Amino acid sequence: MPTIRQKALPEDMRLLLRDYPREAWPDHPNFAASIQNWMGAHVMFGQLAELIRLNTEAYLEKQFDPDDHARRLSHYGNLLVRNLHGHHHWEDRRFFPELSAADGRFDPGLQTLESDHLVLDNLLDRFTRQSNCVVTLTQMDEPQAREEANRVHEMTTVLEGFLTRHLTDEEDLVVPILLHHKMRG
Repeated sequence: MPTIRQKALPEDMRLLLRDYPREAWPDHPNFAASIQNWMGAHVMFGQLAELIRLNTEAYLEKQFDPDDHARRLSHYGNLLVRNLHGHHHWEDRRFFPELSAADGRFDPGLQTLESDHLVLDNLLDRFTRQSNCVVTLTQMDEPQAREEANRVHEMTTVLEGFLTRHLTDEEDLVVPILLHHKMRG
């Protein structure tokens, strides 16, 4: 599995963040609804990952019926995986090239974020396979499903950490570019 990046983007990749600090974004005249919606998707991804982790914890503590957990894992897991894939594919194919054309100084940072997306694809594939295993085993061998759910919990915890690091870096790099160049307004 590719290495999960733990450190924030280097300062030279976040040059504009000094001029456009996060706390000032909401009041900036170029902080458009499209930027807010993009960031809102990031919040949703974190909430879905947390919900899956919390649901799995409740199942492991026998607070959820196995079938209820399988339904929840299937539903929320599908929402998370499908939406994350769609979101980052759009970023890689359309959004990041648009940002690169506007300000090529940040290409190394955008390339780092695209590399993160490859790691994310691997994580989501592993999460999907493990979750499908739990859902299938729920009907065939519930004690084994519960054992496999521990791995879903571990993977979801890793995914939450990844999303926190990646999405913060993505916003810290991208939003200042959008504000500076009056894009997406």
